Amino acid sequence: MGRVDRIAEPWGTRTPYARGEKWPVRVDTYLSEHIGSEDPDRWVRSASVLHSNGDALDIAVKDGRIVGVRGRAEDRVNHGRLDPKDLYGWQAGASPDRLTRPLVRRDGRLVETDWDTAMDHIVARTKELLRDQWPSAIGFYTTGQLFLEEYYTLSLIARGGLGTNHLDGNTRLCTATAAEALKQSFACDGQPGSYTDIDHADVIALFGHNVAETQPVLWMRILDRLAGPEPPALICVDPRLTPVARAAAVHLAPRPGTNVALMNGLLHEIIGNGWTDAEYITRHTVGFDELERRVKEYPPERAAEICDVPAEEIRQAARALGTCEQLVSTVLQGFYQSHQATAAAVQVNNLHLVRGMLGRPGCGLLQMNGQPTAQNTRECGADGDLPGFRNWADDAQVADLARVWNVDPSRIPHYGPPTHAMKMFRYAEQGSLRMLWVTGTNPAVSLPELSRIRSVLSQERLFLIVQDLFPTETTELADVVLPAAGWAEKTGTFTNADRTVHLSEKAVDPPGRARPDLDIFLDYAHRMDLRDKDGGPLVKWHDAESAFEAWKECSRGRPCDYTGLSYDRLRGASGIQWPCDAEHPDCTERLYTGGAFWSDLDYCESYGRDLVTGAPVEPTEYRAMNPYGKAVIKSAGYLPPHEQPGGDHPFLLTTGRTLYHFHTRTKTARAPQLRAAAPEMWVEISTGDASELGVMEGDLVEVSTPRGSVRAKARVSGIRDGVLFLPFHYGYWDIDEGPAPEEAHGRAANELTLTDWDAASKQPLYKTAAARLRRIRAQDGSPAPAPTTAASAPLGAGVPETRGGPAAETDEDVRGTPPTEGDT
Repeated sequence: MGRVDRIAEPWGTRTPYARGEKWPVRVDTYLSEHIGSEDPDRWVRSASVLHSNGDALDIAVKDGRIVGVRGRAEDRVNHGRLDPKDLYGWQAGASPDRLTRPLVRRDGRLVETDWDTAMDHIVARTKELLRDQWPSAIGFYTTGQLFLEEYYTLSLIARGGLGTNHLDGNTRLCTATAAEALKQSFACDGQPGSYTDIDHADVIALFGHNVAETQPVLWMRILDRLAGPEPPALICVDPRLTPVARAAAVHLAPRPGTNVALMNGLLHEIIGNGWTDAEYITRHTVGFDELERRVKEYPPERAAEICDVPAEEIRQAARALGTCEQLVSTVLQGFYQSHQATAAAVQVNNLHLVRGMLGRPGCGLLQMNGQPTAQNTRECGADGDLPGFRNWADDAQVADLARVWNVDPSRIPHYGPPTHAMKMFRYAEQGSLRMLWVTGTNPAVSLPELSRIRSVLSQERLFLIVQDLFPTETTELADVVLPAAGWAEKTGTFTNADRTVHLSEKAVDPPGRARPDLDIFLDYAHRMDLRDKDGGPLVKWHDAESAFEAWKECSRGRPCDYTGLSYDRLRGASGIQWPCDAEHPDCTERLYTGGAFWSDLDYCESYGRDLVTGAPVEPTEYRAMNPYGKAVIKSAGYLPPHEQPGGDHPFLLTTGRTLYHFHTRTKTARAPQLRAAAPEMWVEISTGDASELGVMEGDLVEVSTPRGSVRAKARVSGIRDGVLFLPFHYGYWDIDEGPAPEEAHGRAANELTLTDWDAASKQPLYKTAAARLRRIRAQDGSPAPAPTTAASAPLGAGVPETRGGPAAETDEDVRGTPPTEGDT
């Protein structure tokens, strides 16, 4: 049996296929070397929880412990393939530093206790705040990694039980713009496209989406199309020379923060050359005339001046986008984490609307997600929305939710938009929010401007509860720590970025006294004695399957209808897309076929927002604009970022991800192969800027912004001149030694990022900050010369290629492969 080093060769071997064919099967497997030649006792069905692709996998169990994973050949998403995080990340569950007992803070220290003591402490504080300061004193900040059943339970407890408007997830940091952009154009969330559109497209456009590192299995699908007959043309928009950019027919590398200008330049060419579907526009959209007027202001020369990309490259990309027969577009963080995030993402929607490319094979639009269950947070109302894609501004829809929950409509806060995460932390900073329950996330590393966040979370007046698997920088600040079960230690469902639902079955028991998140929430609801309007228990379910059945009723008749699904059906099929109901018993591969949208005034999830101010559109305005429930084309003019480079801070700093880590590494740093592949943070700097500053590969450098500084080794790369890149995953917790001392602060990229967000989606900015760089010492340890800074040079293209590439081997089965040393 051959071995493939899936650290050095992260995308494995190619299985080429032609346009219109089914993606071939390739089953990837990794079994621990400790199992030897024995077979597992059993295989348990699940899917990946370390990215949003939704790769189905089976968990190998031997003697009551996990010993490996394999891809599921029949799954509609991955056809058996797994990425490095899928293959190796499961090992984190057996890490010796798992949280196994509740902790409470006594005399300034966290000490072990029992569940009754911990939960009674939380309940007593909750009741005290409800009595003295009303529900707005309580907030919940959750994750993108729980199961649907857990989000739905939390949503009911927070909104229908306690009555707080303060419930959001860390999905606010990565995919809030995906939801908002879809609401702006289609008046409702829900990805229009399907991954199967890759099989048919002749052009694939990736807007700020480094799919090779964020969703590697989807990239494998694209690579296999590129390796087959009739390969699609790739259009890549990214300031870095990523693996996607290297494979692209056209790589547009705009100055960070100029995406709206670039999109307007592309649309100028597409509309001006008549590459539009006039009949589709007339029958199925409103707002085209305003878009046509707006983009006339952005000929390629003007867009090129703003974005600093050649005008001819804009024309070349526009021709490919405007003349192709079947177009797939994906969007992610490069667009989402910027100051005009929603405006830019909406222009990608406009591209598909003016070309009439929705609802047909190969005509797919995917406003991508970053986390495995980000879609579920939005569906279930755990991220600033109401469950079932209900409209918080529509009293009838709020009343319908109240009917499902059997509560009075006034119990559900809808006096204004649900509170977004950045505002919640502001309320905590000001002192009006006094209790914050953080579940499965690590804001002490992932939020912007970390010195401020540490100050907020450290306040004595803030009662901080953290529910997680491992000790983190955030648990260190908590008043109560609750040990949670991991993904393979509980049962539940989760939905990926193209609306595919998978069931994940419990494979092993959690360690010690750790409990599933659902059990913790149910226990809290019981101890709080939360009741419906008839005096019965507010939460009427007792386990994951009964919670799923309750969710089905909440989703009935809504766009994300799950009523045709069940645990038994999900056990029989490998991946089913919603809506799945009586009208769509075999699921729905693509939305909006034939121009049928969910945008009717009385049904839609949102009336939209002003793209500049973020102000909600009023129902009367929406009715006047869109009386017949069509798709909405919204135009936008370019506005510069609030923080501009110049003077002492001549660089633009952007942050992002690496293939081998997820979020703040709480799981991936505990998998030996992934930790060894990318053990520490680095700074990417262009060849030109490095030459001007005298920086060599491996030199220690310092990057500073008005908020702080970090030190890391330099990578001299193909990133465009004038731009620096830092991966955001790295924090202050050493897996072997625990938390770093206070003086070590300066190792996390988010020390440098700013407190600012997109007006419409409220997603924080991580892509544009003014920065400076200086060399501290050479790789050989010699001191640096006197500090200097680089002037903003003419901005070019790029970033380094990820280490490795397509494997030469043909056997994707890996048994006991040792970790590969070195960085990616």
